[in-house]
Amino acid sequence: MDFNFTEEQLSIQREVTKICEGFDADYWFDRDHSGEFPFEFSKAMAAGGWLGIAMPEEYGGSGLGITEAAIMMQAIAESGAAFSGASSIHLNIFGLTPVVKHGTAEQKERMLPPLIKGEDIACFGVTEPDAGLNTAAISTRAVLKGDQYIVNGGKVWTSTAQVANKILLILRTTPAEQCEKSIDGLSLFYTDLNRKYVEVREIEKMGRKCVDSNQVFFDNMPIPVEDRIGEEGKGFRYLLDGLNPERVLIAAESVGVGRAALAVATEYAKERVVFGRPIGQNQGIQHPLAESWCELEAANLMAFKAGSMYDRGENSGPYANGAKYLSAEAAFTACTRAMNTLGGYGYAKEYHVERYMREIMIPKIAPISPQLVLSFIAERVLGLPKSY
Repeated sequence: MDFNFTEEQLSIQREVTKICEGFDADYWFDRDHSGEFPFEFSKAMAAGGWLGIAMPEEYGGSGLGITEAAIMMQAIAESGAAFSGASSIHLNIFGLTPVVKHGTAEQKERMLPPLIKGEDIACFGVTEPDAGLNTAAISTRAVLKGDQYIVNGGKVWTSTAQVANKILLILRTTPAEQCEKSIDGLSLFYTDLNRKYVEVREIEKMGRKCVDSNQVFFDNMPIPVEDRIGEEGKGFRYLLDGLNPERVLIAAESVGVGRAALAVATEYAKERVVFGRPIGQNQGIQHPLAESWCELEAANLMAFKAGSMYDRGENSGPYANGAKYLSAEAAFTACTRAMNTLGGYGYAKEYHVERYMREIMIPKIAPISPQLVLSFIAERVLGLPKSY
């Protein structure tokens, strides 16, 4: 068993890190203040061909796996971009996996190349105010009328909707009471975010200001039938194809943020002199930072095991969810310890760890809560009775 990356994988890490060097911590500091979407960064990644890293070669992608995508996304987060950088291209990397697996040849040719080139920016409309993590309970309707569906309802926590021109949407096409199972009657669409029929209302939030989160309201928005992915009513099952890859990417990104915070804390501990000696000489400083290194490395191993399993077509669900849980916890702890190491300066924005601290709250609560991860593992791995 070899835990080392191949030379090709290491070259991905090096090349992406090189691009990120042009977008230093001060760049992300400015974006965190202004809230301006990091177009320059996303365009640089698109120009390098990185947005299609896990997409088929025949549509302009690199044809690589989620493992390679996770290496790339981790390098972005670890560079100091944290989730501000990673989230700006996050959906491009995994979001259209259902199109790759279930779309028609015409859909793939029409939908994938513009996303890979960075010509399209897509957002993801899944969560609803009254459904939360219970995706099967969504109620936003798409009613078929002739050759198009008419959509009414709303979504929440839809990232990048302020700048997106496309949206991946899961909608109820058959009322739940007419379905045998709660996950039936949901259909998946990838279509234009037609602002003639849509109101996008930004949510002011704690961190990652430059990648917007929104409430999205649909008022009779038409969607052509040809923008439906796969069969009507099976959208929830198609959506599952993108969930495990997302968890792997979130885990890798979280480790990257934790490492970024640990690097700042370590450097500070070497240079900060109190009572005639660097504080990093004190075991009260050393041991928590060393413990975080161990925790991050352990979480990282599970993240890349999950990615490797997914790429081999194995059941990666328990490991993808476990990696998301462990990585978020380890990175949150690393950010907390970095804040404590810097003391008052950790609270100052110029040292960046307070931004890491704010942004690491994202994987703590999304795209699935730690409690639901543990419930999933208890039920599916340990065989315990379902608790919800």
